[in-house]
Amino acid sequence: MKRTVIGGFIMLGGLFTTLTIILAAAIYVPNITGWSGKSKLWFAIFGEKQYGDDVVESLFLGFPFIVGLLFVIFGLVILGIEYFNKSI
Repeated sequence: MKRTVIGGFIMLGGLFTTLTIILAAAIYVPNITGWSGKSKLWFAIFGEKQYGDDVVESLFLGFPFIVGLLFVIFGLVILGIEYFNKSI
């Protein structure tokens, strides 16, 4: 039971982190004037190198985003192990 609660809180913490970063980037995207890459949303989260004197309009939240995703995966692994664990 204790591992289930711990896994749930780790997963929810990572989920809250990643969804907050996605929401912040979605709110910030309309203010971006110059970007590179396939998506403005991913550019707002991860950013890009600065070329010359151009101002990079990004939030640069790639590292916390990846850590949040790792927490979600780690929490799901803990919950999966506890779900399939046969011992009581």
